[in-house]
Amino acid sequence: MPLTEPHDDNLLPEEQVVAVPAAGDTTEGIADAASGEAAEPEPSLPEPVRQRIVSLTATVLPGLPADEVPVPLRRVAKFAPNRRARLGAPVIAAQLAADPLFRQRVTARILADAGDLGTAVVEGTAPAAADPVEVAALAYLARPRGWRELIEASGAAVRAEADTAVVAELVRQAEQRATRAEHDRAVARVEADKLRDELARVREELGQLREEARQLTRTLRESQARERRANELLATERGRAARAAADADAELRRARARLAEAEAAAGVARASAKEARSVDDARLWLLLETIGQAAVGLRRELALDPVDRLPADFVADAFADSSTATTATSAGAAARAQDTDDPARLDQLLALPRAHLVVDGYNVTKRGFGEMSLEQQRKRLITGLGGIAAQTGDEVTVVFDGAERMHGLPPAPRGVRVLFSRKGETADELIRRLVRAEPPGRPVVVVSSDREVADGVRRHGAYPLGADSLLRRLSRS
Repeated sequence: MPLTEPHDDNLLPEEQVVAVPAAGDTTEGIADAASGEAAEPEPSLPEPVRQRIVSLTATVLPGLPADEVPVPLRRVAKFAPNRRARLGAPVIAAQLAADPLFRQRVTARILADAGDLGTAVVEGTAPAAADPVEVAALAYLARPRGWRELIEASGAAVRAEADTAVVAELVRQAEQRATRAEHDRAVARVEADKLRDELARVREELGQLREEARQLTRTLRESQARERRANELLATERGRAARAAADADAELRRARARLAEAEAAAGVARASAKEARSVDDARLWLLLETIGQAAVGLRRELALDPVDRLPADFVADAFADSSTATTATSAGAAARAQDTDDPARLDQLLALPRAHLVVDGYNVTKRGFGEMSLEQQRKRLITGLGGIAAQTGDEVTVVFDGAERMHGLPPAPRGVRVLFSRKGETADELIRRLVRAEPPGRPVVVVSSDREVADGVRRHGAYPLGADSLLRRLSRS
């Protein structure tokens, strides 16, 4: 391809260069050498050659005197080296083709840098080992005798190299395809082996399925035979059932008749029972009245006055030197219940008259809200027990372990007695003393999850309940 294409018809024709002037030649000598031949059309340059010519020119362009640089290239000469050949390539190529004097000035500097290779190109010969692109670029610039043949030979060499690279690439691609084909064949063989194994397995499974199908067919036939026999038996049983239903209807009618007779007899019996119950109610009322009058007479005979102290108060007084007790009691009673954590059981026991609720303090607090301090645990439990005492009117006593008197305690709610065990004695032992102090027959409810406490108070007639029953009851309040 040409180095550049002319933009109009007024461009200067190319001038033939027959020799490169030496360093001492004058401008007139350069002009005489440039006018040696008539103008000829620019040869078609391979793209690598064109790029090399532009690169060589861009390299030496800044070294030319300012008055020797054509006006269109003066701005290009100021570009950075890496931008000069890339951005100024069109202007450089056009100026080389249109300005022989500029081309000769550039050539003189390029050949001086090329050394022996430049000398050989000027003489019209090129070393066989030289780069054909470099030779063609120098030949285009210096334009010695036979320079067009050098460019054509370089183009042929470049094309041959390109063809060789294409052939090498094709060979590489063919080798890659052959490698992939071999790999695909190996994969296909593996897949074929897998498919053969799978086919053998499927055939084996098919044989098993056929055998199962034969067995199922036999089973179906046997089932159908059993179904026919069952249908025959069903028809027979239906006949028997119909006869049995008829007999049952007859028996039902007879039973209804007997039921009518029984209802009549029951009416007579109810009337008799009502009369008998009236007599029993009269006897029971008379008995209770007699017992009440006897109790009044016994109280009058024994001269018993109402008391303002309860048995637990005496136990508290016994430990007055080493424990604290705050008492505000009220009347109540209890009924026997099972040992359970159900708060409903606790409600049933507290609903009985004259009931006494005894609570193992720390056993309950550490189970329900052990993350608090001991003072906060005691305060929370005592406050909750005050609510129970207010709701039920029962006597409530809470016992804590304590080797010495506790100072700064808040006042206990009404109806709640707070006791601390004395030094050398545990709260469990104090609870057992409280239970033993109660009169036989009075219901005492002890709340503790300690198995020893529960067993001990049960032997003395108390009703042990787990700590969870009280905690659930408090959370519900």
